[in-house]
Amino acid sequence: MITNLENILSDSAKGMKRSVIRELLKLTQRPDIISFAGGLPAPSTFPIEELKQISNEVLEEEGSSALQYGQTEGETHLREILLERYQKIGLNISIDNISILTSSQQGLDLAGKIFINRGDKIICGLPSYLGGLGAFSNYGAIPVGIKFDEFGMRSDLLEVSLSKLEAANDLPKFIYVIPDFQNPAGITMPEWRRLEIINIAKKYNILIIEDSPYRELRFEGESQRMMYDLDNSGQVICLGTFSKIFVPGFRIGWVIAHEAILDKFVKAKQSTDLCTSPFVQKIAARYLEKGLFDKNLKNIIKMYHRKRDVMLEAFEEFMPKGVKWTKPEGGLFLFLILPEDMDAEDLFEIAIKKNVAFVLGSVFHCDGSGKNTMRINFSYMDEDQNRIGVQRLAESIQTLLNNKCLTV
Repeated sequence: MITNLENILSDSAKGMKRSVIRELLKLTQRPDIISFAGGLPAPSTFPIEELKQISNEVLEEEGSSALQYGQTEGETHLREILLERYQKIGLNISIDNISILTSSQQGLDLAGKIFINRGDKIICGLPSYLGGLGAFSNYGAIPVGIKFDEFGMRSDLLEVSLSKLEAANDLPKFIYVIPDFQNPAGITMPEWRRLEIINIAKKYNILIIEDSPYRELRFEGESQRMMYDLDNSGQVICLGTFSKIFVPGFRIGWVIAHEAILDKFVKAKQSTDLCTSPFVQKIAARYLEKGLFDKNLKNIIKMYHRKRDVMLEAFEEFMPKGVKWTKPEGGLFLFLILPEDMDAEDLFEIAIKKNVAFVLGSVFHCDGSGKNTMRINFSYMDEDQNRIGVQRLAESIQTLLNNKCLTV
């Protein structure tokens, strides 16, 4: 091994950090721990038997092309299916606006590669998805966080921040948002707030990256129009994925964008992985074409809806006074807010001893705030575990409250 490894690392490599959540999951693999930490789909939703059959069909009928390199833009048939689905909900796009990715996380990384120079500002929410923050920071981005209210990113604070940055000749490269069942807060941004943010982005001539991994997991309430649809001018880049609504192991995502922007994603992807696996793309296309995807999605929504309800009912029953939480209309997560003088990091040590785990909310805040918050996943554990885990978590919070009282 060479002795000067640190000296030869790139600036990007020196700034890279391990994912807090990925590392945390290693600590919570004990079978006795109820983990609300990961953003994992329930394994029972994976259509294993159907995928076995379709995999054989693909190998028998398209084996040579399925196992060969594919085009960077993705398998045409899968893109056509996705195009039809998006056109049905109002997007004015053609197949030239869609490219397949190796997960939507790759899209976040490619966005950093395409747009960010070291020291560039980007706008994100307080809180915001840790994977996005990590991808952008790897390219040297400086995140500027905008606080949330019950409707998501506050447009008034966004306007103030952009006005100051414009005066300093330091406008950000893009605004990063997750408008549907936001990770980690679980909040859905209403259409009027989406329009406010779009109009502000147009005023300052800034792109919007609309990260949309959970949109189809709606349990209740009205679906809101996508920001890409509301804009319809090329100002918005949309990222989608099958990881939360089909199977994460396929690592299939996609980007929807204006042709000029999509061309940059294709060029950046070519130097990253050449293409996403044609084999899994062909399997996914057949699964959707047979109508199996929508059938399974209905079952997933029903399951997650019930798991969320069980968790919310347990919160009402067990949580001490002063603890608050969001009530998402879909997705995988909700956000728990402790009294302001409490630190979730202190709570984590107590909770682990009671065999329950969560993710610290502070890791989703680019400014280090949110120390009294935590992200809770309700999709992975079963209903009984969700209830028992909430009871353990509530007991842990009460223990921390009692300890604080003793030290006052």
